[in-house]
Amino acid sequence: MKEPSAIADRSRRSLLLGAAAAGGAALAAGTLPRAARAAAGKPETQTAKLGFIALTDAAPLFVADEKGFFARHGMSDVQVMKQSSWGTTRDNLVLGSARNGIDGAHILTPMPYLIGSGAMTANNVQVPMYILARLNLGGQCISVGNEYRDLKVGTDAKAFGKALAAKAKSGKTVSAAMTFPGGTHDMWMRYWLAAGGIDPVRDISTIVVPPAQMVANMKVGSMDTFCVCEPWNRQLINQKIGYTANTTGELWHNHPEKAFAMRADWVDANPNAARALLKAVMEAQMWCEDRKNREEVARICAKRRWINAPFEDIVDRLRGDFDYGTGRVVENSPAQMRYWKDHASYPFQSHDLWFLTENVRWGYLPQGFDGKGWIAKVNREDLWRAAARELGVAASDTPATTSRGVEKFFDGKVFDPARPQAYLDSLSIKHLRA
Repeated sequence: MKEPSAIADRSRRSLLLGAAAAGGAALAAGTLPRAARAAAGKPETQTAKLGFIALTDAAPLFVADEKGFFARHGMSDVQVMKQSSWGTTRDNLVLGSARNGIDGAHILTPMPYLIGSGAMTANNVQVPMYILARLNLGGQCISVGNEYRDLKVGTDAKAFGKALAAKAKSGKTVSAAMTFPGGTHDMWMRYWLAAGGIDPVRDISTIVVPPAQMVANMKVGSMDTFCVCEPWNRQLINQKIGYTANTTGELWHNHPEKAFAMRADWVDANPNAARALLKAVMEAQMWCEDRKNREEVARICAKRRWINAPFEDIVDRLRGDFDYGTGRVVENSPAQMRYWKDHASYPFQSHDLWFLTENVRWGYLPQGFDGKGWIAKVNREDLWRAAARELGVAASDTPATTSRGVEKFFDGKVFDPARPQAYLDSLSIKHLRA
């Protein structure tokens, strides 16, 4: 498939990057040849402040810290700092480390665009951001409360919609919780509801709840359903409060999820340090992907400084094993989170375009928003490719183009990144703004 020219520009520019290549030798998971490590220029600084939310898809940052990968690549003073919510992550990125904020973060993929464009910042201030890598594919879930246990809700939300309508008719509030307006969890929840005929604007109240507070809020009846990463879906089951309706990978197989993003001014001032951070994160992603390391990844995640949750709430789904809490059990699920396999780390620009199109669908961004133009500013897949060369990443792990091609969803809808408007026109439930 021919790439949109604006999206292809960055890929062509990547060939001109002045980083020394480390050859094309295949890279064993978590093991780097010394020559590859030495190929990049010396980092301009050894210091960086990176934020994260207590979720298992932040594991590459935890592992890069715990296993010394940041230091291995010359970044000996990296602080990986817990944030209380995605709103806090945004606010600290706006501040930057010079004003006691942060330089980069584990982040919801659309957020660098929502921050950079000012769509989701105080006073619409625009803070230029770069996406350096994707941190993972899949791994999120949509959960529902025990109130709907008899329905055994799954990917089809139609019966759930009827139950919600009956509850609302009785005068009770019906709510769906997500973690940040316009973010990935918001997009999965809205897509799923709309595919089942439920208008997420008119038929249900959509509320924002920080990930670590989802289970407690479900327990007191604050919402009927929520979308979030682990370990909170599994914890909901272990506490006998609700069950998993679906993993989001069942809605869109191997969908893009979190990103590793930095303030643009930090990267522009410290290009070698940015690549060093990126290489450490990529190495950690390879380590996390290795199945023999998954139990240790779970133990690392469980630590107080990271997620601070019971190991038992984390380990099964990190292994890829899903007990939905309804009697349905899937081992080694094809919908499990990917950290490296299937080009999980590469930030496909076509995926960013889908998120921007969905943000237009729900009115977070205006019609006519220049998605391809913003992608050319924000998505730095050229830096990913440079880091991959310096690491000696195998050619098979480096995509040939910036587009993954046509994407298919569980309800039969198709997103062709060459024709985003056609996709938008095909959706019956949407709330566009001028």
